[in-house]
Amino acid sequence: MTIPSIPTRGRTLDYAAPVYDFLEPLFLLMKQAEYDLTLINVLDPRPSDTILDLGCGTGVLCRMIAERLQPELGGSVTGIDAAGKMIEVARKKRGAPHCRFEAMAAEHLLFDDETFDAVVSSLFFHHVPLDLKKLSLQEAFRTLKPGGKLIVADMHKPTTFMGWLVSHVSRWFFMQPQIGENIRGVLPDLMVEAGFPPPRTVAQYFGYITVFATSKPQ
Repeated sequence: MTIPSIPTRGRTLDYAAPVYDFLEPLFLLMKQAEYDLTLINVLDPRPSDTILDLGCGTGVLCRMIAERLQPELGGSVTGIDAAGKMIEVARKKRGAPHCRFEAMAAEHLLFDDETFDAVVSSLFFHHVPLDLKKLSLQEAFRTLKPGGKLIVADMHKPTTFMGWLVSHVSRWFFMQPQIGENIRGVLPDLMVEAGFPPPRTVAQYFGYITVFATSKPQ
């Protein structure tokens, strides 16, 4: 079944879907399992939680989260991505009744207010321009229940020379001004603008990826 991609001004990675499961571990210097486990430990899902993954790609993180949930208690994870081919791969490889995938843009979520106990996002925000970063975080806030967690891992201000080099080379090589926005350090302020308390920095990887955690006020 062909799933159409969702129109968006953010970058979609349809072209990479067939090889993404091979490429992502390389981009993460063969530390993908450790990195994903860090996100899940920070998320610390309860068995009954309903969780949303923004920019889920081929669903690796979603499936790992699903293993911590109990569908008989209502636990489920939904991954969304604007790239239809990513969703096709995710459904084929990792879909389950309590691990669902939908083609959807993060800046226009088709979910009711206060639907989710947590929202997680990994390496998504550096693919979208500043205004869509803002809208996506506003949508995350809207769809979270009071007290719900937001976990974001993405490119941020470099903390090492190698991180600085990788960040700036990536910004110019891929012609992505969206990366430039991230490495200027915009994400924490955008979370606050969306209504969240200032996020905590809970982990850093490779000198340019930061993991942030915050929660929607009760």
